[in-house]
Amino acid sequence: MDPIAALAVARDEFQARLELIEPDDWERPTPCAEWNVHDLVNHVFLGTRMSVQLLEGATRDEVLAGLGDDLVTDRRRVVDAFVVLADRMHQLFAADGGLSGTVSHPMGDIPKQLFVGFRIGDYTTHAWDLARAIGADELLDTELVARVWDDLQPVRDMVVHSGMFGEGPSGTIPDDAPLQTRYLDLTGRRP
Repeated sequence: MDPIAALAVARDEFQARLELIEPDDWERPTPCAEWNVHDLVNHVFLGTRMSVQLLEGATRDEVLAGLGDDLVTDRRRVVDAFVVLADRMHQLFAADGGLSGTVSHPMGDIPKQLFVGFRIGDYTTHAWDLARAIGADELLDTELVARVWDDLQPVRDMVVHSGMFGEGPSGTIPDDAPLQTRYLDLTGRRP
């Protein structure tokens, strides 16, 4: 699956769960230890906005200045707000040259090819987190899961030891477990 197609599928997975949030779901805990549903959705919004900013040429400092913002203040229009941001990000990545060159990400200068992978992985993983938090369908697109699994393999050791993915893999999932289960476990989730 090419990166632009994968980005669209991952975005659809997240948006499908976003559309299911009920008013009493916003304070529910998520698999991300310190985040409730509001925090998780805001994180995805911030990552999407950051992507738009970087792809439009914003500096690292401009992006960092807004990473503490709350973008989920109007919960009644949260899906509409997400669509606007996600559409713009998709347009920028899909444009001529959208996957060429680098961006000045807060982690440092990174290739856009790697950056789009970050967004694909973020949407995919947090679609599952959101589904788990609100009791929605947790099954993710199998091709998408294969894509994010493959993307993580070159940086597997870093993922395991970085602390960025909770406790990392449990070490209890057999190699013949479903790929989604192995992926989620690798990213610190306990499906």
